[in-house]
Amino acid sequence: MVDIVCKSKEAEIKRINKELANIRSKFKGDKTLDGYQKKKYVCKLLFIFLLGHDIDFGHMEAVNLLSSNKYSEKQIGYLFISVLVNTNSDLIKLIIQSIKNDLTSRNPVHVSLALQCIANIGSKEMAEAFGYEIPKLLVSGDTMDVVKQSAALCLLRLFRTSQEIIPSGEWTSRIIHLLNDQHMGVVTAATSLIDALVKKNPDEYKGCISLAVSRLSRIVTASYTDLQDYTYYFVPAPWLSVKLLRLLQNYTPPGITDPGVRGRLNECLETILNKAQEPPKSKKVQHSNAKNAVLFEAISLIIHNDTEPNLLVRACNQLGQFLSNRETNLRYLALESMCLLATSEFSHEAVKKHQEVVILSMKMEKDVSVRQQAVDLLYAMCDKSNAEEIVQEMLNYLETADYSIREEMVLKVAILAEKYATDYTWYVDVILNLIRIAGDYVSEEVWYRVIQIVINRDDVQGYAAKTVFEALQAPACHENMVKVGGYILGEFGNLIAGDQRSSPLVQFQLLHSKYHLCSPMTRALLLSTYIKFVNLFPEIKPQIQEVFKQHSNLRSADAELQQRASEYLQLSIVASTDVLATVLEEMPAFPERESSILAVLKKKKPGRVPENEIREGKSPAPITNHQNDQSTVQAATVNNASADLLGLSTPPASQPAAPSNTGVLLDMFGDIYSGSQNTANNINNLAPAQSTYNAKKFVCKNNGVLFENDLIQIGVKSEFRQNLGRLGLFYGNKTSFVLQNFVPSISCPDDISSKLNLQVKPVEPVLDAGAQIQQMVNAECIEDFVDAPSMIITFIYNNVPQKLTIKLPLTINKFFEPTEMNGESFFARWKNLGGNQQRSQKIFKASQPMDLNAVRTKLLGFGMQLLDGIDPNPDNFVCAGIIHTRNQAVGCLLRLEPNKQAQVV
Repeated sequence: MVDIVCKSKEAEIKRINKELANIRSKFKGDKTLDGYQKKKYVCKLLFIFLLGHDIDFGHMEAVNLLSSNKYSEKQIGYLFISVLVNTNSDLIKLIIQSIKNDLTSRNPVHVSLALQCIANIGSKEMAEAFGYEIPKLLVSGDTMDVVKQSAALCLLRLFRTSQEIIPSGEWTSRIIHLLNDQHMGVVTAATSLIDALVKKNPDEYKGCISLAVSRLSRIVTASYTDLQDYTYYFVPAPWLSVKLLRLLQNYTPPGITDPGVRGRLNECLETILNKAQEPPKSKKVQHSNAKNAVLFEAISLIIHNDTEPNLLVRACNQLGQFLSNRETNLRYLALESMCLLATSEFSHEAVKKHQEVVILSMKMEKDVSVRQQAVDLLYAMCDKSNAEEIVQEMLNYLETADYSIREEMVLKVAILAEKYATDYTWYVDVILNLIRIAGDYVSEEVWYRVIQIVINRDDVQGYAAKTVFEALQAPACHENMVKVGGYILGEFGNLIAGDQRSSPLVQFQLLHSKYHLCSPMTRALLLSTYIKFVNLFPEIKPQIQEVFKQHSNLRSADAELQQRASEYLQLSIVASTDVLATVLEEMPAFPERESSILAVLKKKKPGRVPENEIREGKSPAPITNHQNDQSTVQAATVNNASADLLGLSTPPASQPAAPSNTGVLLDMFGDIYSGSQNTANNINNLAPAQSTYNAKKFVCKNNGVLFENDLIQIGVKSEFRQNLGRLGLFYGNKTSFVLQNFVPSISCPDDISSKLNLQVKPVEPVLDAGAQIQQMVNAECIEDFVDAPSMIITFIYNNVPQKLTIKLPLTINKFFEPTEMNGESFFARWKNLGGNQQRSQKIFKASQPMDLNAVRTKLLGFGMQLLDGIDPNPDNFVCAGIIHTRNQAVGCLLRLEPNKQAQVV
């Protein structure tokens, strides 16, 4: 043999091209090549392919090698086919025929090579071609053990490709009884196959339970000499034991209906725990690894069954011994398993006995993953008896904790503090300490939550105001602390204003000293606090007005800051004391809902967060826009894809809004009243998804679910004042996939682009599974308009592009201002209206029986003032309102005359 070493890539390519030319000439030559030569050249092609070069010939020669009776030649042929032949190749029929010939061969080596090739390719075509032959080969009494072993693994590979290939009926029991086979290799392979089949159809294969327990019992009670060929460092059949224990975890204890089977299983688990206590039979690491693998899988089964208190406590004690083991992996696995034990009522107290060791692990472990597991275990073992101690230890560690686990620790501390708080002054202290220690890692949900709880609990409001005032005096104060301080002092600063050290002026100056260091969003919140101070402390009104008048606020590049400063300034100047007290009254208590913090934690660690449902603090509801608004907060969670993601299903109270084209208004209201569904919309959803969409219903309502299908839910909350409006669009991902390239954009028809000014705040392009994001849209009515703008939403779901086009609930009637008017004034103005430009009439038939109460509700939602007792006919409705645009204000009058007999309006 001559070794050729190429010193450069160019030299290698030159040498390979020369060799390829030589092989091509051999295959095309007149001289017939013998089996050895074919094998040699096919093997060279395979090696060249593995070096990264394309091979476009030699496939037929490889197929010819399959008919050889020599093992080495047939092996190279199958290897070449497994690596280089595409399932769409023209040679696939020849290959399948050659494989079928080998499957019927009496030579077990040839059969095994064919099975290995099928498994390596693992295509749907292979599953369809051999879906009957392989199960038959697997359960046949004439099949050799080594072939059965290969057949079981091959069938498992094809099952993962095409699950329908596994026959049912009589095949089920025959496959299950492979667990009784005398050959341990067959049992091991069959256990892997049955485990996969059970996951698809557990009821059909539940007969495997007793056989698996019986086989496990024989292994556990055997000595290492009984199973000498399958003993690994004095541990009998560790891999098979682990597979059997995992197989049994597919069934709940009620699935093990036979008391004898359950008793035998418990004996097996006890024996495994007993053997773990025995002195090691070898000092080699392989012995301890094999023994511990079986032990941990047995503990997983004990935790899964969760029915035997004795076994659960013993498992906990055994894991506790590993917490001080010098092996890092063992400590990690012990902490992980104890997290699950802590959720069982039988073993929770046993886990708590190891609290000091776990706290030490959190502080002293060198490996960050082990420290994180210790934090998880402390969270899981926490209850009312040890909550304060654990929370304090986690707070102490938080100051030096790794950056990668700080955010998760903050969420856990916040959840524990709320769940187990008996004195909510302690809860306030904990959250403020969280912000002080790890402000950058305190998510919005955490500080929203403390505000909600403080607002809902009268007994803690004064303490919260005092504590946050003291916290704000620190020279370096995190912005989240400023947000909490601004909100709480704006609501309850009057509770501490009697002390000269926290007088109104001192509170204002303290907050304003942080103003210029904060982001625009926080500044906007502080401006709301200042206008609250105008109501709470009239004596500092001049100082606050000076802040509103500053050019940096009135002429800010941020539209929100500019609008708040301008409106709050005018409110402080124009409004009377009574009006201020009404508009700026204290925030009402929030409705009772589940906390959103736990949902955030579950999203970060799906499947690994105990169900610590928080119900003791009131209202995890989002802090919504209010007349005494200080911030806009979302805290919605997604727990069920079919649920209302946004909590907007209940009809909101009617809200007056702000038009001038009477014909358009009548057409609009007529469609709503008559039940017309000809809403202009275009829903182009490339995936098959059922959708719900009707924009017409939003003519008479401002909040609700605007659009919904199987993938996404879009909700809207809106408010309008004169010619200005603001819409909050909520996008909720109902799927388990991330929505990529998520881009909502506004499309305005040419006839309204100059009549309606829209400002849209951008959103992140990724919408996580089960998550919700909000997009704000500011609208200004410049002139009266007819059509509504459209929202075009594009995104990618599961690699499939999606596009939705929906009408925004922005119609001219939203800019109504209800107007009171007496009968004399109304009819005088009504008679003065003349011409088609000022008057419009429409007669339409009602699609449903007339309900005057429903008509009344729709008219109120339409935005006009309902004038009762004016029309002589009590069934008639009379309304008045003013439509506001930037350029003018136009009065509108409306009369609705239902004819119940003719069902005509």
